[in-house]
Amino acid sequence: MAETTTIHVRRVYDEPTGDDGTRVLVDRVWPRGMAKDRAHLDEWCKQVAPSAELRTWYAHDPERFEEFARRYRSELEDPERAQALAHLRELATNRPLTLLTSTRRPEISQAAVLADVLST
Repeated sequence: MAETTTIHVRRVYDEPTGDDGTRVLVDRVWPRGMAKDRAHLDEWCKQVAPSAELRTWYAHDPERFEEFARRYRSELEDPERAQALAHLRELATNRPLTLLTSTRRPEISQAAVLADVLST
């Protein structure tokens, strides 16, 4: 991946910014109350999202984030998720990529884990 790649993690409910680049929703479920035209998405990549079981177990509990991240990284090796991750990596080549999530705390979301994985 190019050294110039910038990856942002933002809430889908926030207004787009000029430095967003490609905007991709990485949640499995469409954000509550968000109209499709208001989301300003380039893509919805739900294939890369964590499993329903992992998401339910995690429940965005900050104390479980480290273990969630470990388990999610393992899930990213699943063929369908690995293919979606490769697609995100391609999107991030030579252009900013903004990973969007509906969670209130994006810094402890799957988008944050994905940003870390894509940055390494």
